[in-house]
Amino acid sequence: MERIFIGVAWPYANGSLHLGTLAGCLLPGDIFGRYHRMKGNAVLMVSGSDEHGTPITLTAEKEGVEPKEIVDRYHEEHKKNLEELGIHFENFTRTSNEFHKNVVKDFFLRLYDKGYIYPEKMKAFYCENCARFLPDRYVEGICPYCKGKARGDQCEECGKTLEPEEILQPKCKICGGKPTLKETEHLFFKLSAFENKLMEWLKDKHYWRDNVLNFTLNLLKAGLKDRAITRDIEWGVEVPLEGYENKRIYVWFDAVIGYLSASKEWAEKKGAPDEWKKWWMEEAKHYYFLAKDNIPFHTIIWPAMLMAHGGLNLPYDVPANEYLTMSGEQFSKSKGIGIWIPDMLKKFEADVIRYYLSINMPEKHDTDWQWEDFVAKNNNELVAIYGNFIHRVITFASKNFGVVPPYTKGNDLDTRTIEEIKNNFEEVGKAIEKCYFKEGIKRIMRMAQIGNQYMNRVEPWKLLKDDEERCKSVIHICLKIVKFLAVASAPYMPKTADKIWKMLGYNDSIHSRKWDEAYEELEENELQKPVPLFNKLNLDDIVEEPFSKLDLRVAKVINVENHPNADKLYVMELDVGELGKRRIVAGIKPWYEKGELIGKKIVLLANLKSAKIRGVLSNGMLLAADDGGKAVLLIANGKEGSRVYIEGIEGKPVKEMEYEEFRKIKMAAKGGKVEYKGKFLRDETGEIKIDGVVKDGSIIR
Repeated sequence: MERIFIGVAWPYANGSLHLGTLAGCLLPGDIFGRYHRMKGNAVLMVSGSDEHGTPITLTAEKEGVEPKEIVDRYHEEHKKNLEELGIHFENFTRTSNEFHKNVVKDFFLRLYDKGYIYPEKMKAFYCENCARFLPDRYVEGICPYCKGKARGDQCEECGKTLEPEEILQPKCKICGGKPTLKETEHLFFKLSAFENKLMEWLKDKHYWRDNVLNFTLNLLKAGLKDRAITRDIEWGVEVPLEGYENKRIYVWFDAVIGYLSASKEWAEKKGAPDEWKKWWMEEAKHYYFLAKDNIPFHTIIWPAMLMAHGGLNLPYDVPANEYLTMSGEQFSKSKGIGIWIPDMLKKFEADVIRYYLSINMPEKHDTDWQWEDFVAKNNNELVAIYGNFIHRVITFASKNFGVVPPYTKGNDLDTRTIEEIKNNFEEVGKAIEKCYFKEGIKRIMRMAQIGNQYMNRVEPWKLLKDDEERCKSVIHICLKIVKFLAVASAPYMPKTADKIWKMLGYNDSIHSRKWDEAYEELEENELQKPVPLFNKLNLDDIVEEPFSKLDLRVAKVINVENHPNADKLYVMELDVGELGKRRIVAGIKPWYEKGELIGKKIVLLANLKSAKIRGVLSNGMLLAADDGGKAVLLIANGKEGSRVYIEGIEGKPVKEMEYEEFRKIKMAAKGGKVEYKGKFLRDETGEIKIDGVVKDGSIIR
């Protein structure tokens, strides 16, 4: 028996979970944990809601509520969704509880007492308009290394961690103003002291994924800098030192300690307070599941913190995944890009979602979510191959024999078939142990194909009349394959595996059984009535929210000219970021002067079908509120080209949209903002505002 610790990256409790989080860390961690429990290993799998930090406070400020209201809401939603998905933790907790805070403070003080935390003055961004220091995500700008978008202390594109003074073209996320650097005192973690120790520790990590190891080594070779571990913020874990009452422990330091606090809390709940030590202070392998943007926190910062603490186990493997994307863009709560788990669970069985993400898991490169492929894999693989084999075997066996028939008349084909099944079953286990989950699920589907091929070749429906003894033996082999499939599928599709187990006549849960029981002889159980495991999907029947077809973008006005053939029209040139420059025709001349439009950020319907308007081609349409015939613009603050969205509605923009189709989507003014189905239109910085006072109910056109 091995002890296996599994740490799953903690999702922020600032919005609904999306499929990127499921594919990146939750699902691979769950597959790995379920497999090792069945192998008889002692598993401790923990995670929880990350409830501190600026993503939480930003959401709270946008909604005008306290951070606690936000985290309470989403923590409960996350727990419900995880249960529905079959994600099983020994402990799924939260960082805002007092138990976690006390563990963080103890950890902090131990490092402080050992000289690894020290005070130092530093420069931090201060916004004169907001009269406050701006911690991490309150600042946006340009990465000095790759010129990509930097948010707070990290580049979103190259993943490099940044110091405040390194960010180019900084902007306050609250007011949009330009912050200045001011001196303030913070506490620092002496990360630079562990550069050589980390290099030494990584020497035998040849089994790590190449992307993880290379990324980590490159960061180390570039040199480590000490990092501030406090922030000027009111929401978070209090600093347990006098003189720092107005500061809080930085979320990156706080959250990773959650792996330890969740383990200790689990032991307390069990009534065995020292039980956590078996995984943290005795022999155990520690695995951490996360997406690639979290690599430096788990391969450099957390190991260095553990080294500084002393006496605690370091990570054994960090099998970070790449990104799940949609139309090439990374899923992101803050940008509103994603397919949201609560919405998916209303439409599809959990195991269908789990299967598709397993077979398309972004292990080595980013993987794009495609609805057509989702439907095709469900219909052509889960239904036509996997589900079909199990259903036809159980149906034939229960109808003709009622119980598992004996194996009395075999041949070489039977032996070869079972050997091939066993070989694939072994490969499933090996793939999971190496964290190659995509390969494991492919082997399971191969087992179902072998079963179908065997059944088609021996044709038991013919043998039933001509040779019943041989027919029983054939069905016995088919049922053995079904049993192998049930066990192999248990880590990937836990609810489906349990259904199959019950159909085979077992009364307990497959998750109480061991992996190697797949090799044991079948019991002469009474077979249960078969039920279809999966249903065919029709792409046209997957109801699309009309709003999801829109491609709304932030666009900056860079030039305005009078229309050559119309008195009330402008020809406007727009900067739409990644979409490039656009020229549109707009009927707003009676209400806006050219000069006041230059530099404004507006909302553009980017996928409206191009049309000639009085002889000038218009590629898109700006949105405005219609207040009794007067057009009042919608004003955005996000980056040019960034998406404008409604939270909770997944974006599936069509290539081209007719104007009449757009008119059916009823957006209206409410309180100076734009409402659609009870939610407000927003960009990456917050809610879209209307450029002036308009009557509530004014239609957006």
